[in-house]
Amino acid sequence: MEYSTLGAVDLGSNSFHLVVGRVVDDQVYPLDSLKETVRLGSGLGEDRQLDSLAQDRAIAALKRFGERLAGMPREAVRVVGTNALRVAKNAGPFLRKAEATLGFPIEVIPGREEARLIYMGVVHSLPMSAHNRLVADIGGGSTEFIIGNKLKAKAMESLYMGCVSYSQRFFPDGKLDKKGFKRAELAAREQVQTIAARFEKEGWREAVGSSGTARSISEVLIKNGQADHGITASGIAWLREQMLEAGDVRRLSLPGLREDRVPVFPGGVAIMSGIFSELSLKQMTVAEGALRDGVLWDLLGRVHHRDIRDVTVDQFVRRYHVDQVQSQRVGQLAKMLLRDLQPDFKELAIVAQFLGWAVQLHEIGMSIAQGAYHKHSAYILANADAPGFSRQDLGYLSNLVLAQRGKLSKMRAAFEDDPRLAALAFCLRLAVIFYRSRRTLKLPAMRASMRENGYGLEIDGRWLSANTLVNIALEEERAQWASVGESFEIIEK
Repeated sequence: MEYSTLGAVDLGSNSFHLVVGRVVDDQVYPLDSLKETVRLGSGLGEDRQLDSLAQDRAIAALKRFGERLAGMPREAVRVVGTNALRVAKNAGPFLRKAEATLGFPIEVIPGREEARLIYMGVVHSLPMSAHNRLVADIGGGSTEFIIGNKLKAKAMESLYMGCVSYSQRFFPDGKLDKKGFKRAELAAREQVQTIAARFEKEGWREAVGSSGTARSISEVLIKNGQADHGITASGIAWLREQMLEAGDVRRLSLPGLREDRVPVFPGGVAIMSGIFSELSLKQMTVAEGALRDGVLWDLLGRVHHRDIRDVTVDQFVRRYHVDQVQSQRVGQLAKMLLRDLQPDFKELAIVAQFLGWAVQLHEIGMSIAQGAYHKHSAYILANADAPGFSRQDLGYLSNLVLAQRGKLSKMRAAFEDDPRLAALAFCLRLAVIFYRSRRTLKLPAMRASMRENGYGLEIDGRWLSANTLVNIALEEERAQWASVGESFEIIEK
């Protein structure tokens, strides 16, 4: 299904952003936007727990966002969380409350996925160019770097430094002095140094900044006559002097600097200074596009059937030399069994999509070792950089692939969290059992069903008698499903 209106929400470590766009053919035109300065990252203590005040600010903002998004289909809205939610140890309980308030699921995306989406937002806001661009996006808790050419991101990295975290760490109580700036700039340079050689090897002709820190610096420099446009190395040096002269963020007043940006401005300037120094930049263009815009463009691809996740899965299949004939066999049967269970599922299309990806990826662990390959497959998926997939997506796929064989007792907690996962595992496990011989079989008529506290399988008893190994494996499945509190009944016809 295609949608005429799409929504994207970026839950950043400094600000929350919402953008709603109108779809016309293959373009998205902005309709509405909201911004809330939540400073979620400032609520992270040394124990990496989000404090109650930061959570309250976030919930209040999400309530307002939810009112704007009310009535929009779930598939037409994508919500992503970034660094603060990546590192918070109590992110799980907070996310459950946040999703209930907003009315839409929230994906916590890995740093490199954030970088990919940022690049997509930036490149769609700039004139198309044949040369490489370096994009730097200083967020509240992390900074993303991308080198791309036209619509393709060629190198991506996310570094753990942001305007909120650096302002708290190096400018405590708002004090602005040379020692603090030097320490902050050196810390930023050390971070950038880890990626400099790889990025310089790719090369770029234009540096581009995106998001709030870059735009704020540029606006201040332009309003104060220190730059005609964008950001310059000399302008950053001037800014540093202005802040040292002020001595305290409470006395920092510069034309073009918004009041809500002041508390996190020193950390952002120090990081930008470190980037300029370590990468020997003289000039940086500033783009209007950012993460939220990239999420919107990525969502457009999903609803117009050009889902980057399908591309990622295809790349994994090639990289890990998956036996695609076997995947097709297993996939056909697994999807047939899922259709039998269809009346009991809401959002069948989403569920079927995950089963399809799991079928394609369930044997990627074979590239490591045949023994316990399902565990290797699950590990790869849990720890991979997979463009288009959130951490939750990868965790879900990892669990589904892990459940394809072996003892099910290890899946009890995961099944309790989401009963749909158990049903998908049921379909995948049975398909793997039937095609364990890795050859095409003439399967009997069969039908799966969901029953009270479990599953059933109607099947030709004569076929089972003639296929002893499958029969034994199905009998063993009874005990496995019993170990997670589910029944499995074989009804011979």
